[in-house]
Amino acid sequence: MSHESPLPCPEPLVLIIAIFFVTHWVLAAFVQVFFLHRYAAHRQFTMSKGWERFFYLLTYVVLGSSYLPPYAYAVLHRMHHAYSDSEKDPHSPENYRTPIGMILATRRSFDDLAHRRTEIEPRFAGGYPEWPALDRLGWWAPGQIAWGVAYALVYIVYAPTVWLWLLIPVHVLMALVHGMLVNWCGHRYGYRNHDTRDVSTNVFPVDLLVLGDMMQNNHHKHPMHTSTASRWFEIDVVGLVIRGLARIGVVHPRVPI
Repeated sequence: MSHESPLPCPEPLVLIIAIFFVTHWVLAAFVQVFFLHRYAAHRQFTMSKGWERFFYLLTYVVLGSSYLPPYAYAVLHRMHHAYSDSEKDPHSPENYRTPIGMILATRRSFDDLAHRRTEIEPRFAGGYPEWPALDRLGWWAPGQIAWGVAYALVYIVYAPTVWLWLLIPVHVLMALVHGMLVNWCGHRYGYRNHDTRDVSTNVFPVDLLVLGDMMQNNHHKHPMHTSTASRWFEIDVVGLVIRGLARIGVVHPRVPI
């Protein structure tokens, strides 16, 4: 008598790669949304210096080769809000033909800010966490290459087919890939709940891929709200995490939840 399973079981090595990729994707989305975006750029909540250093270090470890200094992220994002979808917006799809072109330009802007080559308007400065030594390490080319090699080694050891190696560039550029998805899709596709002076949109439920940051229209209307959800069916995963952390005293929202 045959006892074959009705569903095929994935190869153990494929499962290892899948777990590695999904874990890196989710954690990278979390630190970028929670620490770089909601905390560093918008200061939606406060936290103790100890917790700030913990999440700062976690951001570096998780993003690895695609680490973005909070100072540079905060300044660039504040410019995005001030000049949203205008010619001065540093990463609006309105100004680029392709998402690749947009993200490459964004990477150059990050590099200029990280090396303090860009003169910024006073209104965009200050209020962001800084850890100069860690930022230098995170933006150090040999260190970025080392992280890339580490990702590649996981695939060399565990991937049962070279086709899975195509995922390596996603690991290497993870933060920029997330940024490209959020800004390209969140200003081009989806629906609008609010009248804003830009073309921001909400892309729920695709938004769940980045844990809540693709509901750009809601966010541009209420940039200080810790949740990007406005309607009953919308879910902001990071917003729910912030709510939980607020209840146990890790963070303290500036706007009542």
